[in-house]
Amino acid sequence: MRAIILGILASFFFAFTFILNRAMELSGGSWIWSASLRYFFMVPFLLVIVMYRGNLSPLLFAMRQRPWAWISWSFVGFGLFYAPICFAAAYGPGWLVAGTWQITIVAGSLLVPFFYDVIEAPGGPLKVRQKIPLKGLLMSLIILAGVGIMQGAQAKNLSASEIVFGIVPVVIAAFAYPLGNRKMMEVCEGRLDAYQRVLGMTLASMPLWLLLSAYELVTAGPPGIGQTTQSVMVAVSSGVIATVLFFSATDLVKENAQKLAAVEATQSGEVIFAVLGELVLLSAPLPSALSLAGMFLVIIGMVLHSFISHKGEAISHDAREEHFA
Repeated sequence: MRAIILGILASFFFAFTFILNRAMELSGGSWIWSASLRYFFMVPFLLVIVMYRGNLSPLLFAMRQRPWAWISWSFVGFGLFYAPICFAAAYGPGWLVAGTWQITIVAGSLLVPFFYDVIEAPGGPLKVRQKIPLKGLLMSLIILAGVGIMQGAQAKNLSASEIVFGIVPVVIAAFAYPLGNRKMMEVCEGRLDAYQRVLGMTLASMPLWLLLSAYELVTAGPPGIGQTTQSVMVAVSSGVIATVLFFSATDLVKENAQKLAAVEATQSGEVIFAVLGELVLLSAPLPSALSLAGMFLVIIGMVLHSFISHKGEAISHDAREEHFA
């Protein structure tokens, strides 16, 4: 239950990403600066936290041991996640982007076979491929159905280019984020805490953000004061607070595919928080009745996902026994 609560709290702070990115786009800001500035501003905050906890040296040592693993999976987990999210913000309201982002819940379940559990066997440690949590996947499909209803209600007001550029990038991000996160958990092997892992991935993804910002600086000039200020807010709320909360939640259940999928399902709360935030902060119009029905399905799916996860440990144990039967 603690992991679920941390996941819901993370979804609240993650929602600021969608709201503030949309606000920056509406005021004429560049999606490249929105993406790059978030990670630039994350570094000093995380560096202070990790140094204060006395954990910087172990992180740097771990990164030196496997530099290409850090760079590649940080590119996937942070680069292919956040750059597409910012790009999509130029083509749709924040709540719609947040809704599409919920595909990550299904993506997390479908990625399970790419990972292994290490269990003790008579002949020594044995790697066993994880199985897709079918009950959790069913709950994820309920959430996905709600997302589909939301998108269908909005699609009549969107052009073909808006649908392609506002939805496809988010789908890419939805698979990249859980894949990068889970692969980095494997690389870290439990030796680093959430603060260290977020800082390490931020530093390892810096080449991408430096290249993008250099391009934007040459072609369009520096960011405005308003976008810079809002990027600091995103860096603190989403980049530091939400990411650390979410990584802490996944660390708690990383050995159980069912519970890990349930924690990832808590991110559906972003849709609700994004809607409320845009209504209050951006004076956005209220979503249609059909869209609200879709959001209700998303919430139901998240609740059911969390309920099913409580049986995950027993299911995982039974599966392991069957393997040796």
